[in-house]
Amino acid sequence: MKKKLVSLLLVGAMVASLAACGSSGGDGAAEATTGGASVSNTASNVLSINLASEPDYLDPALNSSVDGGCLAVNSFAGLYTYNPDGELIPDLAADMPEVSEDGTVYTVKMIESKWSNGDALTANDFVYSWNRVVAEETAADYAYLFDVMARKDDGSLAVEAVDDTTLQITLISPCPYFNDLMAFPTFFPVHQATVEAANPDGTVPGKWAQEAGFVCNGAYTLESWNHNESMVYVKNPNYHDADNVTMDELHFMLSADDTAIYAAYNSGDVDYIDTVPNDEISSLNGINPEFGILPNLGTYYVGFNVGDPIFDGKTVEQAAKMRQAMSLLIDRQWIVDNVGQTGQQIADSFIPAGMADGNGGIFKTDTTSYYDGTATGAGMIEEAKALLEEAGYTFEDNGDGTYKVNPTISMTYLTNDGTGHIAVAETMQQDFAALGIEMEIKSEDWNVFLEDRKQGKFTIAREGWLADYNDPVNMLEMWTTNSGNNDCQFGKADSEAAPDWTAYDEMINTIRTTTDFAKRVEIMHQAEDMLMDTWAVVPLYYYNDVYMCKSNVKNIYATVFGMKYFMHATKE
Repeated sequence: MKKKLVSLLLVGAMVASLAACGSSGGDGAAEATTGGASVSNTASNVLSINLASEPDYLDPALNSSVDGGCLAVNSFAGLYTYNPDGELIPDLAADMPEVSEDGTVYTVKMIESKWSNGDALTANDFVYSWNRVVAEETAADYAYLFDVMARKDDGSLAVEAVDDTTLQITLISPCPYFNDLMAFPTFFPVHQATVEAANPDGTVPGKWAQEAGFVCNGAYTLESWNHNESMVYVKNPNYHDADNVTMDELHFMLSADDTAIYAAYNSGDVDYIDTVPNDEISSLNGINPEFGILPNLGTYYVGFNVGDPIFDGKTVEQAAKMRQAMSLLIDRQWIVDNVGQTGQQIADSFIPAGMADGNGGIFKTDTTSYYDGTATGAGMIEEAKALLEEAGYTFEDNGDGTYKVNPTISMTYLTNDGTGHIAVAETMQQDFAALGIEMEIKSEDWNVFLEDRKQGKFTIAREGWLADYNDPVNMLEMWTTNSGNNDCQFGKADSEAAPDWTAYDEMINTIRTTTDFAKRVEIMHQAEDMLMDTWAVVPLYYYNDVYMCKSNVKNIYATVFGMKYFMHATKE
């Protein structure tokens, strides 16, 4: 999620439902191979895990990262969730929703459940929580997900608690993915009294979940939090399905140092990790039975800030040609083969291969490629050179197949820690040097990195997006002017080189409101065309997800959206 941005290692693309650690999934699920290598030394009722470093937010309304989302699905419960077979199933809902004939009114009957402090959880908790997400003072990155819902005259969402266990939701038009939205962490409930007690003046909306002990309603509660080092979650006796929670405790190692993480795994201190040092992949993939690859639905890409001073003095078209030239220089095949090393598929579009189109088909076809992602060599250098010349640059031939560009193009590439991310950056650095483009690499801690990108404090940056649900609009609506996930600053940048984003915003609004689903698919293709024409979003490959799991650990499962579920894990 970011950001549904991934703080995992390099990961590439296939579409399936879910995968399980130590057990086979259902239809379309990938089996995570384990066994035969090593077991951990920890107690059988404790699972030790590393997913990432210090989480940015534990508040479901404010989190936008995949690692934070994983913590949310294990400590909060929403109306719906996913089972190990990849099926959407009721969680706090008693059944799938009743939907009106026109597809706009959803009625959800809820089971009786409690908060971790014993308070009753009612339909009103969802009314409060959802309206809190869209409130301006909350400043939630994902507030735009609620734009499919109708509004009342006072501006609040058209969601009503008919009684304590009945929720009625009115949409502006039929939405093919609304059930999936209700399983997404941003739609999870939060405990109103806890939230408001911690933030009486409304200035720090996430303060209530910044230390251990906060009220939640999922399988686990956060018992202790040693910031930047570790977290301990313990089984929540008030969870509605507590009888089926198998692990008493989840211990999280907080680190982004993949070398230290891998060492902790090999020493038996950690049972499950989702990153390994980049130079270890070749010795693990297909060799060590504890190393596995899970399918994901998303794209690893590079993002440019369209308002950055590097584009000053350029027209919108010239700025796009600059970015297109740099995209052409990137050797994606080398990155996939030598950095990723886990069968990633080269990306030639932003919307990933295999994503549904919301109208019974698959969105990406053989005719929806924006460039030849496998092309490399002198021809690409010459094509990129010609584009930069059209943007006003001149070149001096170095006599060895490379050039010096005038005036100098110099920039800093922003990335988070991780040997894989750094290796991708170094590859691009060498590729750009063929035309004399200078690129410094700057690595930041995860939370600082997320905030700097969000604020547009970069020229070019490492980006990644795992879909929140299986519909192309999820990959498109993140780029609207009012989106908190719009790192490239479309519609926000005060620069003559930045594209006018009015038409794009209008297209997304039409996609959300049209009742003609075939027309909707057509408009989504037009929106992706407009996005890709900016060349500010430069896809490299479609994601997959690496992990290591001890041979005595079973029944961890993960969605193609990157969420990992630990509540039914067992240790032999």
